[in-house]
Amino acid sequence: MIGKGREAVSLHASSLTREYKTISENPPPYITAHPSESNILEWHYIITGPEDTPYHGGQYWGTLMFPPNYPFAPPAIRMHTPSGRFQPSTRLCLSISDFHPKSFNPAWEVSTILIGLLSFMTSDEMTTGSVSTTPAERKSMASRSRWWNSTGGGSQAKANPAQKGNVKAGDGGAKFRAEWPEVDVENWESIKKNKIDPATGNRLDGENGSSCGPQLGIAGSSGNQAQAVVDAVVQQRDAGRGWIYRNKLLVAGAVIFIYVLIARLVHGDGLA
Repeated sequence: MIGKGREAVSLHASSLTREYKTISENPPPYITAHPSESNILEWHYIITGPEDTPYHGGQYWGTLMFPPNYPFAPPAIRMHTPSGRFQPSTRLCLSISDFHPKSFNPAWEVSTILIGLLSFMTSDEMTTGSVSTTPAERKSMASRSRWWNSTGGGSQAKANPAQKGNVKAGDGGAKFRAEWPEVDVENWESIKKNKIDPATGNRLDGENGSSCGPQLGIAGSSGNQAQAVVDAVVQQRDAGRGWIYRNKLLVAGAVIFIYVLIARLVHGDGLA
C-alpha cells in the first residue's frame, strides 16, 4: 500500500513537472510561474497587471498549493501581494480552487488555473477572500507592489519566518527572495532608482504629497535663500516690538547727552 501511495505521488509530480515545462516554454500573457525547488506541490506565480486596468504595472505574487492527488483535485489559491482585490494570503473561493473540488476538471492545467485567476481578478465579481476597493486604491497598491514583495511590507529589518502557504508582511521579503531571486534584484534596483524608503515604501524625495507647512515666498538662488530666511525672521521678530526697543542705541545716547547737559548747567549755577 505504501509503495502504491508513493507511486501515485510520483505520477502526479511527474504531471506537474511536464506542466512546468509547458508553461515555461509558452507562458500565458501577464503570467509566470514555477514550482518550489523544495516541493513540487508548491507553485509560485507572478501576475503582471494588464494595461487598461487599475492593476497596470503591478507585480502580484501568490502561491498554488496542490494536493497529492492533483489533477483530480484543485489547488489552494492565494495572492500574497496586497492588490485591493483579494485579502493577502487568504485562500480564495473560486471554481478552480480547493473550495470546489467537485467542479474541478482534471483536464485543466496550471496555466488554465492562473488564466482563470487573472480573469476573475480583473472582474467585479465578489467571493470569499475578495475585497471591494476603489480603482485609485488599487492603482496605489500596484505602484507599491514591488516594494511590498521584496521587503515583506517594509519588515526586512525584523524578519519573521514565513508559515507554510501563508506569507504575510513580516517575513522581510525572505520567501519572495528565495523563490524569485532575479526578480528581487530587479525590484531593489527599482526601489533605489525611484528613491523609495525601504521601511515605508514612500518616496524619499518628497513626491508622495505636499509639504508639512507653508512655504516662505523667497526668490533668488539657493545661495541667497539662507540670508533671506534670516532677514525674514528678523523682520517678523522686530514687527512686534516698539520703536524704543528697535532704536535702543539712539535712545541711550540721547539720555547720556541730556544727563551731561543738565550736569553742566547745575555746575555753572553753583559757581555763580
